[in-house]
Amino acid sequence: MHDLFHLFLGALCGGSIGLVLGLVGGGGSILALPMMIYIIGVGNPHIAIGTSALSVSANSAMALIHHARAKTVNWSCGLIFAASGMAGALVGAKAGMAVDGQKLLLLFAVIMIVVGVSMLRNRRQDGVVDPKCDRRNAPSVLGIGTATGAMSGFFGIGGGFLIVPGLMRATRMRAIDAVGTSLLAVTAFGVTTAASYALSGLVDWSLAGAFILGGSAGATLGTRLSHRFSRSGSLLNVFAGLIFTVAAYIIFRSL
Repeated sequence: MHDLFHLFLGALCGGSIGLVLGLVGGGGSILALPMMIYIIGVGNPHIAIGTSALSVSANSAMALIHHARAKTVNWSCGLIFAASGMAGALVGAKAGMAVDGQKLLLLFAVIMIVVGVSMLRNRRQDGVVDPKCDRRNAPSVLGIGTATGAMSGFFGIGGGFLIVPGLMRATRMRAIDAVGTSLLAVTAFGVTTAASYALSGLVDWSLAGAFILGGSAGATLGTRLSHRFSRSGSLLNVFAGLIFTVAAYIIFRSL
């Protein structure tokens, strides 16, 4: 049980998570996981993972609503990606609970850096407006969705920092559409992962509630900023910068 001060901190942290989700379509757990461990002081990494998964799935659902209103969600591709990833997330969550929590955090940071470099290398590519998911690219969407879901479950994250580049690679959609569409998969992956951890008693419900409450306001602001950065062509730079910053911090604390 947390006192009012820590719940207030949780609401502030949740606000920043909602902001990031609305801005870059994911990456909420990039912040949620270290915040719960290093700011709130959750001692068990697996409880931090389960609680962050629940918080991020709820906050991403709020951000999804805002992006849907702005018509930057590709529902057909998003549903295929999410459905294939949910099975992978369930398997990944079981595997992640069997691995030492500190080792998970360090591996998490290394993969973040690899993805960030990949996004910067491809940031000059123009995306396709309203791409279709049909029999030509369905195998790629299904395969990348399953792999992304497995990694999301393994690390206890919504997986947005993997889903956005995954969607862009599988469908060649624009960055802003990948951001909006990724929230559908982030929500699905997060619910699947959170359910697995909750059944094992690894969710702090009061802390999750504080994160979700703060995230509702952050998601609104983040969505507005996302469209502003998209128009200026700097959205992927913002996303990669966030990844590198938090990865460096996790590596520093882990070592």
